[in-house]
Amino acid sequence: MMNEKDSRRMEACIQEVAEILYRNTSTKELINFERVEQAVRTKILEEVSPKVAFFLSNKLQEQKKEGKE
Repeated sequence: MMNEKDSRRMEACIQEVAEILYRNTSTKELINFERVEQAVRTKILEEVSPKVAFFLSNKLQEQKKEGKE
């Protein structure tokens, strides 16, 4: 379970990411809920997921190095 401080910070970050995605999404993609959902999924898969995966992978490597030393 996430602590309250991290939860509030994540909410603020999500709001900021949503605003950035909105600014960078064509209004043609925002015509109904289904299209909005598709646009969000696409942007998350293209922009967010790879960066999160890279970050987590680096953290795992750091933990492995610390465990060996």
